[in-house]
Amino acid sequence: MPGSTRVPHVVTRADVARYAGVSTAVVSYVINNGPRPVAATTAERVKQAIDVLGYRPNGSARALRRGVSDTVGLITPHLDNLFFAELSQEIEQLAVSTGKAVLLGNSLGDLRHQRQLIDGMLSRQIDGLIVRGSSSHDDPLAGIRTNVPCVLLDTMVPLPGRRSIGSDLRGGADQLVDHLITVHGLTRIALVVGRDLPGLVDPRELGWRDALRRHGLPEGPIARAAFDRTGGYRAAHQLLAAPLPPQAVFASSDLQATGVLRALHESGTKVPSDVAVVSFDGTSESAFTYPALTVARQPVAAIARRAFELLADHATAEVFEQLPTDLIVRQSCGCAGTTITP
Repeated sequence: MPGSTRVPHVVTRADVARYAGVSTAVVSYVINNGPRPVAATTAERVKQAIDVLGYRPNGSARALRRGVSDTVGLITPHLDNLFFAELSQEIEQLAVSTGKAVLLGNSLGDLRHQRQLIDGMLSRQIDGLIVRGSSSHDDPLAGIRTNVPCVLLDTMVPLPGRRSIGSDLRGGADQLVDHLITVHGLTRIALVVGRDLPGLVDPRELGWRDALRRHGLPEGPIARAAFDRTGGYRAAHQLLAAPLPPQAVFASSDLQATGVLRALHESGTKVPSDVAVVSFDGTSESAFTYPALTVARQPVAAIARRAFELLADHATAEVFEQLPTDLIVRQSCGCAGTTITP
């Protein structure tokens, strides 16, 4: 009929059976490797039919029969933040290796949108949910009742009844600042960190203070800004305008550090001879700044693995785990560091 659209035929198991000259049960045995054995020649005929016809098993129907969806929900606040992008990639690779798919949502830091994403994913009968909330201190699942296993990422404090996994922010910050003091002899170390949180001090700020106090040094200036490049850029200009500019800047994220570096370059401040710069996260971006950043690198792969383990751990109702970071020394602190060969 003119103007009509022909609906393409979806290849079914019955089509494969007819092409191979076997029953649909035999096709099922070949696809699922059992439960009954199939003669090698017959199995080969079925596999050839599958290839010729382009048959794909209906994963949804198979999951429904097993009572699972083989899907994990993952919600992060900002995928333009390379740390969350790299963490999402690790989780997706783990899911694929275990035969699962990932339903990914980006909350954009909006609490209402975050709630809509969570409700939408739970309505799709996912097998598990991994969430990094819009904030790192509030419970994104508060008020939501579900039997689906859930794991929270990157929380700064333990949350009652929740399982969460992240990095040792305080310890990593302490290690970075201690390096600036003990290796480079720097004493005026500024901090670029996020804005004040009600009743909560960022653990990276605590780690910065720990190192300074241990060495008997006064706290340097603090510039509070958003955890992005613009925030770091503005924070650096604020620090440069001080009567006594810092000898070093500890930025609480790689994105902030990138903004700090640009502001310093534009002002004619040389890094690291005039001002050293170090940062937290250790994403792949940190190796390609100029100079390359010395960082406390978060163990992204280990966090992803542990999140999957906690999803499957039905015996643990509440846990707050923080994995140690790695100190990666490059040129921005004044060390020789390492170079990257194109």
